[in-house]
Amino acid sequence: MEQQAIIAIGVFLVTYALIISEKIHRTIVAMLGGALMVVLGIVDQETAIHHIDFNTLGLLTGMMIIVAITAQTGLFKFIAIWSAKKVNGEPVKILIALSMITAIGSAFLDNVTTVLLMVPVTFSITRQLRISALPFLISEILTANIGGTATMIGDPPNIMIGSAVKELTFVAFINNLTFISIVILIITVAILALLYRKQIQTTEELKAGLMDLNEKDEITDTTLLKKCLLILALTIGGFFIHQIVHVESATIALLGAFVLLLLTGEHYLEDALPKVEWTTIFFFIGLFVLVSGLVETGVIAQLATKAIELTEGNLVATSLLILWMSAIASAFVDNIPFVATMIPMIQEMGRIGISDLEPLWWSLALGACLGGNGTLIGASANLIVAGMAAKEGQNISFLKFLWIGFPLMILSIVISTIYIYLRYLI
Repeated sequence: MEQQAIIAIGVFLVTYALIISEKIHRTIVAMLGGALMVVLGIVDQETAIHHIDFNTLGLLTGMMIIVAITAQTGLFKFIAIWSAKKVNGEPVKILIALSMITAIGSAFLDNVTTVLLMVPVTFSITRQLRISALPFLISEILTANIGGTATMIGDPPNIMIGSAVKELTFVAFINNLTFISIVILIITVAILALLYRKQIQTTEELKAGLMDLNEKDEITDTTLLKKCLLILALTIGGFFIHQIVHVESATIALLGAFVLLLLTGEHYLEDALPKVEWTTIFFFIGLFVLVSGLVETGVIAQLATKAIELTEGNLVATSLLILWMSAIASAFVDNIPFVATMIPMIQEMGRIGISDLEPLWWSLALGACLGGNGTLIGASANLIVAGMAAKEGQNISFLKFLWIGFPLMILSIVISTIYIYLRYLI
């Protein structure tokens, strides 16, 4: 192996280890790792910039702006209180309702944004009922990652895969992942409701207090709400037809965001831009450059060759290897850097022997997104909910989450294995 490749592997492994350790913020580590690839001459600056997927970054930024403005209308609080009242304040039914809302929100807004909006509402409802918020929060983590699996814009790994592979459109993600995500969601929520039903009992008086809340009071600006819903509907509609009109999904998201800013006024620009998760955006930039070092030195090509040798080029074996490897790896490391490494590896497999890559892409998407449910550090949404819960004095420990999340994650991957095999490999 050439010296440049060895240096690239060293930089990559040290960066990855520091990201996993969480001793230093992952964005700082990723950007330093990417910069080192350039400084050490592994890639030049122009090549590094070429490897940055601006479609992923644009899509994330556009949706973050739209959601940041929509959140100011009180829509999400309205939906949560309305749904809690619809089930007469019954805690188990509220858990099911909030889990379903989280899953649906995650499919179309992205799971990180959805949990940021849902967690404060969840605490408000559980305080009213004087019950622990932890069963609800754990359920929302799990259903956010499952819901995010269903569409191209629901989870960062899917955004990355959809941006890297032009044939995988927004509609293709829905056609291939939504059905199995719904099946896994229903089974998971049913198990959680059964598991937690005795821990979230409350009194009739407290239920009555919840029923007295007026969800309409949460809507702070009806004019703004109408504008936001219109733009959100047009943007999602644009995702469905983006390949027909030959416009990238990032352009549609950014167009939607800035048309909304045009309709709402420039003071919303000053409010919305700081709410864009710039740490996440720069984390992606650092990762893309970091992985470019492995691509340019041929390391990824060698890994792809070894994987095909291991499975002897068999499509069934290769698909299931990627599914299970992605799930187990994503349970213990953040799925974003893992997927950033896997995308060029699968692309290389297409160049050296596997003609039909579609089952591999869906295996990667299911494994990476659902694998995030395995542990508390498996996905960004998990860590955000845990941090917000800690501020409220309710600690979600690593082991407490592992006890629930890992078995349910394994179950979801078993179901995905059956689905991948029956749909693509027979």
